[in-house]
Amino acid sequence: MPTSVDFEQVQGLVRFGYASLTEACFLLVTIHDAAAARAWLRTAPLSNAVFCTSAPKTALQVAFTREGLEKLGLPQEVLEGFSAEFLAGISGSEGKSRLLGDIGANHPERWLWGGPGKAPHVLLMLYAQPGCLDAWSETVKGANWNSAFELLTCLPTSNLGGFEPFGFKDGVSQPTLDWELKRSPSGNQLTYSNVLCLGEVLLGYRNEYGRYTDRPLVTSQDGLDFGLPLAEDKPGMADLGCNGCYLVLRTLEQDVQGFWKFLDSQTKSRPEQREALASAMVGRGRDGNPLEALSNEPIAGVPPATAAQNQFTFDYDASGATCPLGAHIRRANPRNADLPTPPVYGLRRWLRMVGLCVKDVRSDAKASTRFHRVLRRGREYGSRLPVEDALASQAATGPHGIHFMCLVANITRQFEFLQSSWVMSTKFDAMTDESDPLLGNREPIPDAAPTDTFSLPKESGIRNRISGLPQFVTVKGGGYFFLPSLPAIRYFASIGERLPSA
Repeated sequence: MPTSVDFEQVQGLVRFGYASLTEACFLLVTIHDAAAARAWLRTAPLSNAVFCTSAPKTALQVAFTREGLEKLGLPQEVLEGFSAEFLAGISGSEGKSRLLGDIGANHPERWLWGGPGKAPHVLLMLYAQPGCLDAWSETVKGANWNSAFELLTCLPTSNLGGFEPFGFKDGVSQPTLDWELKRSPSGNQLTYSNVLCLGEVLLGYRNEYGRYTDRPLVTSQDGLDFGLPLAEDKPGMADLGCNGCYLVLRTLEQDVQGFWKFLDSQTKSRPEQREALASAMVGRGRDGNPLEALSNEPIAGVPPATAAQNQFTFDYDASGATCPLGAHIRRANPRNADLPTPPVYGLRRWLRMVGLCVKDVRSDAKASTRFHRVLRRGREYGSRLPVEDALASQAATGPHGIHFMCLVANITRQFEFLQSSWVMSTKFDAMTDESDPLLGNREPIPDAAPTDTFSLPKESGIRNRISGLPQFVTVKGGGYFFLPSLPAIRYFASIGERLPSA
């Protein structure tokens, strides 16, 4: 079992996120000439995860789709070691699209990128300090660029000062990765923790089940010359996946004007009520403060920088009277442990652990959070649009949105579960006919009620229901990528060539 992480092998995005590099763009390219692409990879100025005392001025990260790895010439027997969902792609079937809520206006046939005939091979993520992005882009491209790649599209980003386009503080809640490899989960986790085993994001390390996630392996003879570590659980094999992870990228366009105008109409243009309804849908105020009361007890793994806005669970708000059951932050992170909530103690806890305790209808309605967390690394795009301007303007104000990006070790158990079972599901927390108030597509379920409602429960059990919610967020593109370690990139760059001498 590894006892430390070699940060020189890890792409820096996993550890840092590059928040100080406020200019960024994402280049989606196809490979025109595989040999030229491999030559470009050999000299690409990629950034690792080694901590520097001074902030870097620029950074480059690279990830590949299945089609990209095939184009590079990765042998089929190695390619088959990647997960089935990565190989199938994010828009590989109608069933996958329904699972993720990519139907109606979200359907991949409508996407600007990633849909049929628009699949990229490589994702290049460029980050820079203000005023440096254009020059950095030219440096990154270098001599082999034009012969190696064809640009499919460039995804621009904006610096909105830590707020997403609807106007709410973003990035408040993130899991803390166990970089020191001290976490050893066993049995039931009785309280919510923000700490995750490193193997929940990086391949080649133990996950929250105490196991290694399946990943691509090569013979030790093929891999060691490139610096690939030996697989801990597969003797004689080198770990091509180790220190890499899967990356999910989705372009989500936000109807900022439609959002605030709908809320204004529901509250008869009363600012305080409009703000309260918006906060109820999100679960936080625009300043990032949660509606849920903060806990007096510290939560393991909550960074000090966000403790004032992140030190809470929903254990004592079972009815959703404080933070509605369907609020966005409850769906994205239910903050529950392995056992059903609210917590019980003494004999009742023991009875619950052995399955003999009487449970209410919602006690098992959510899976344990720790098996389904994702590490977000997205960026906003478009200009800032204050609420007053969104309400006053009659003309379209240009595209606004988020290039949602998350890093995971298991696409199905993490991103796809979160998206389908929590965010888009009308059954989340035993509800019946509503999906995420922000991200929901409002498409009717066959032979079921519409999904365009939002409920505001009360302690009495009565709830106010808002119906006719428009679709506020539309998917404009998406893809599943593999973010390799730096030794794995060296391996990819040498496909078909003589292995270097030891």
